[in-house]
This record gives sequence, structure tokens and C-alpha cells, in this order.
Amino acid sequence: MTTVAPRPTRTAPDPVTTEDRQTGRRTETRAGWFFSLPFLILYAVFLIGPTLYGLAMSFFNTTTVKGGLGDFVGIDNYREALSSNEFWSSMWHTILFTIVSTPILVVLALAFAILAERVRRGKWFYRLVFFAPYVVPSASVVLIFTWLYAPQIGLINKAFTLLGFTAPNWSGTQAWAMTSVILLTVWWTVGFNFVLYLAGLQDIPADLYEAAATDGASGWQQIKSITFPLLRRTTALVVILQLLSSLRVFDQIYLLLQGGPNYSTRPVIEYIYDVGFTDFRAGYAAAATMVYFVVLLIVSLGWFLMNRHRADPADTDPNQADPNQADPNATAQAGEPSTAVRSPAPDTAREI
Repeated sequence: MTTVAPRPTRTAPDPVTTEDRQTGRRTETRAGWFFSLPFLILYAVFLIGPTLYGLAMSFFNTTTVKGGLGDFVGIDNYREALSSNEFWSSMWHTILFTIVSTPILVVLALAFAILAERVRRGKWFYRLVFFAPYVVPSASVVLIFTWLYAPQIGLINKAFTLLGFTAPNWSGTQAWAMTSVILLTVWWTVGFNFVLYLAGLQDIPADLYEAAATDGASGWQQIKSITFPLLRRTTALVVILQLLSSLRVFDQIYLLLQGGPNYSTRPVIEYIYDVGFTDFRAGYAAAATMVYFVVLLIVSLGWFLMNRHRADPADTDPNQADPNQADPNATAQAGEPSTAVRSPAPDTAREI
């Protein structure tokens, strides 16, 4: 005779009350503030505090040779900055540098990232090669390019001479001086954009490329129909970061050319540095800084609003991208019938 033991009675767990949920949320909120507090303190002390003090200085005749804010001058410093030919000349030099360098840095970073991602062996080596210059200090980079641009012994001028061309005077004219700074900047900073694009490429599902290759799409068709559309968000981030970085150019121009020849390459930040620490006019320098801050703020907000207006919901997550986001003509252009095996699940199927 077999005896069946009775099953133990399961008791339902105590229901979570609204009060328990609120208590848990309050605990999480307190923990969040606790861990964020050190950063907020440092942020207030080293960024918000100096910014507010600089704003106050801009309304006074403050100098760096004696203490205190000095005499109150109202908006005279702002009026002088907005009417200064030197200020607007340095603004133009900064804008020119930004207009020329930004497209080069964005396009080269994207091209290098695509090439490095498609390499099958030694990916780490190519990533290291492209990113390594970015961690080199600006003084060391300028020292390297000072030797490369040297008129008599410079490697670049030697190459021009061997090829039968006249070696340029890198610091003699505004055009060549600005070109020398742009070349230095491209070599030095392209690695940062390169890493951002690499991160974006790794978020693109590999099955999209596999399906496109099965359908007969060439490598260029895959890049044009899959890579470019799904990197739209990354490109927007790279462009705005590069714009802000180029608009804040200072180190390389100051160390390589000191704004020369004859201040023909001096950017805004160097102009502010000169009037603040050479002419000792800290109040006027603060006013010029605030004007330039407004320019940077307008550029940032303008780019943000433009990209938000053009944003595609499919760009938020490559794994949820619209199947039609890839070019539907990719198969037709390849001239091959579709033989891709597609998943029966409609929410994960990909069609190229």
C-alpha cells in the first residue's frame, strides 16, 4: 500500500503596499543624492562658482595687479568687446579653423572606424594606432610638429624638396600657418572621434550585414544602406563635440605660432588670455569670455534643436531599427534574387 504525503500548503507572499514602495523610492533617492554629492560639490566649487564670479567681474574694471573687483562700469566692458576689431578678428580665425577642421575630423574618423572594424586580425593594433596620439600632451605634439615644419631640417619640407616642389613657409603666411595648425589638430585629435564611431559600429547588429551580403549587396552598398543610417545619432554627437572642441582651440595655436604671423591666426581664447594676463584687464577679459560663452551656447542649442527636429525614432536603438531603414534598393542594385533565411518572429526579422 502506497501512502501519498500531502503537499505543503503554499502561502501567498505579503502584498507590497503603497507605503513600502514609497519608502523604497525614498531610500533610492537618498542613496542617489549621497553618491552624487561629492561630484556636485566639486562641480559647484570649480565650475559654477568661478563662472558666477567671472560674470560679476565683467561689470567691473577689475585688474590682476590689485585685489578687489574695482570700479563698477556697467556694460562698458561688453560694449567695448562687441565693438573691438581685434575681438571679431580673433572670432573669425576661430570660425575659420572650425569650418575647415570639423568636416575633416568627422569624415576621417568615420572612415578609419569602418576600416578598423572590418579588419579581421589585429583590431587592437589599429585601434591603438589611431587613438594613441590623442593621449599625447599638447606640448609634446607641438614639439613634434615644430620639428616636422622646420624650414631647413623639417621632414615635411624635405619631402617637398625631394618631390620637386617648393617647400612652404609654414609660419610665414596666414594660409600656411592655419594649414599647419589644422594638420597638427587632425593628427592629434582624430582618435577621439574614432573611438566614438567604433562604439556606434559595435551597436549595429551583425545579422543586418549578413542578410545584406546574402541578398548580394556589395560592401559599399552595406555601408551606404546600413552603416550610415544607423550611425546618424553617433554622427550628431561627434559633430557637436567636435564643433565645441574646435571653437575652444587654444593650445596648439598658442604653442606653435603664438597667434602669428602678426596675430593672423589668434583665436578668441588666446585674445582673452592676452587681454587678461598681458594687459591685466581681467574685467574686460571676463566680459569677452561671457560673449564667447553665449556664442558657444547658441551653437550647442541650435545643433541640438535641429537634430531633435530631424530625429527618427528608429535611431534610438539599432536593434529596433525599422527594416526599411536599410536601403530597399540594395538587392535590386546587386542584381541578385533574395535567398536570405528570415526569422519567423516578426519583431526580430530583418529584411534588406
